[in-house]
Amino acid sequence: MRLAPDLVDALRAALTAAGHTVDGVFALLGPDAHAALSRNETVPARRATADGSPLSTLVRLFQLQLAVPRDAADRALPGLVDPLVAGGLLHSSAGEVRAAVDVRPYGDEDHDWWVVCDLTPGLDAGPVRVGAEHVLGISEASSSLAHLTVRTPVARALDLGTGCGVQALHLAQHADRVVATDVNPRALAMAELTASLNGVTVDVRRGSLFEPVATERFDLVATNPPFVVSPPDGDRLVYRETGFEGDEVVRRIVQGAPDHLTEHGWCQVLASWIHPADQDWADRLSGWIAPTGLDAWVVQREVLDPASYAEMWLADAGHRGGPGYVDRYDAWLGWFEARGIEAMGFGWITLRRSDRDVPHVRVEECSAPVAPPVGPGAVEWAGVSEALAAGAPLDRTWRTPVDLVQDTHGAVGAADPERIVVRRQFGLQRSRQVDTVEAALLSASDGDLTAGQILDAVASLLDLDPAAVREQYAPAVESLAAELFLLP
Repeated sequence: MRLAPDLVDALRAALTAAGHTVDGVFALLGPDAHAALSRNETVPARRATADGSPLSTLVRLFQLQLAVPRDAADRALPGLVDPLVAGGLLHSSAGEVRAAVDVRPYGDEDHDWWVVCDLTPGLDAGPVRVGAEHVLGISEASSSLAHLTVRTPVARALDLGTGCGVQALHLAQHADRVVATDVNPRALAMAELTASLNGVTVDVRRGSLFEPVATERFDLVATNPPFVVSPPDGDRLVYRETGFEGDEVVRRIVQGAPDHLTEHGWCQVLASWIHPADQDWADRLSGWIAPTGLDAWVVQREVLDPASYAEMWLADAGHRGGPGYVDRYDAWLGWFEARGIEAMGFGWITLRRSDRDVPHVRVEECSAPVAPPVGPGAVEWAGVSEALAAGAPLDRTWRTPVDLVQDTHGAVGAADPERIVVRRQFGLQRSRQVDTVEAALLSASDGDLTAGQILDAVASLLDLDPAAVREQYAPAVESLAAELFLLP
């Protein structure tokens, strides 16, 4: 699936000329048809793309997976149909053209991109058929990792398990050099085409985990590995499953990270992990992290019981309702039971190399809503980790985040609120109930006075003993910082 550079340039020009962008497709379809298409229902979008325009043709061809007349394809892709057939992107027969792969608009506020991936299975409630080397397009997981990743400028970045190459696109915007790896040759070909179609340079390499970069170090590693935990028998899909037992692939990435990070380098993993019946999940992950000597922030976002987990991934592979579904389902539950797996957790692991002897590790469960991006919150966490590791939080000046707001609850006209809640508006939208002293501490933390000085002033205003207030609220200062309500 390699195209000559001039053909890539011509394809990019044709997509641009047709307005085949995220905004262009949304404007063409309208909100209702666009929402239906996100649910894999194409009928409203078919009705919205019947005008024969180049944009409508491209949407019908790639996103709706419809056959289009050859003359319409020639108007949308002038001079490109035959070369794209030869390159494996299109099929042509009997005066019609069909897509062999998806060329999907993708982007952010600053970029209009296209991602090359395999066609979306299961449109219009059809059967979900995916081959072992299926290359997934933009998914909820890939979008989550893109929002989680730290976006500070770096020299070298690694997209480990690149798939269609979407993370490499983002990394190329703030890294001087990007290396992308995968075990799937089809994924590497699509990632390479995705990069060239968008005019970015990516060093694409084949291999498992850190093998293709055995002696190299990076300022940033971003990875959404194949983390599905499933029985080893039966069909395995490369984009979601490995040959490793259980969640071993995640452990190997975590424990392999130190050998591939520069000083203050980051490794950010979107992953899933086992909840064993005989061990706390947080202790288990802490055990993975301890030997690395890295600072770590682990956030568990969701937990599924084995039945829900099996149902989700069997449906993802197209087995739900098909022959042998009940037997497969039973085999998954039996396999989980035999290994003492009582639940599966989903979330993210952020690792960072520091120059301190004692790393800062925080493992938590947090289901608060998320307002992307989350990456700035990871940078805040790193700053807080450094500050807390230095000790004496009362002797340090702090500031509140710019997005921190306060909600008060109580009867109308009451002199004092019954409850005060502080809440972050962006990133991980934590909320926390605070008392009057904590609220006063937060309101006065602007980087001028130390936390101890502020507590002394509050004690004076409330006619309390300053020493007692310091002793009582020292742990609150530390926990407010750990939860990113106070920043150094």
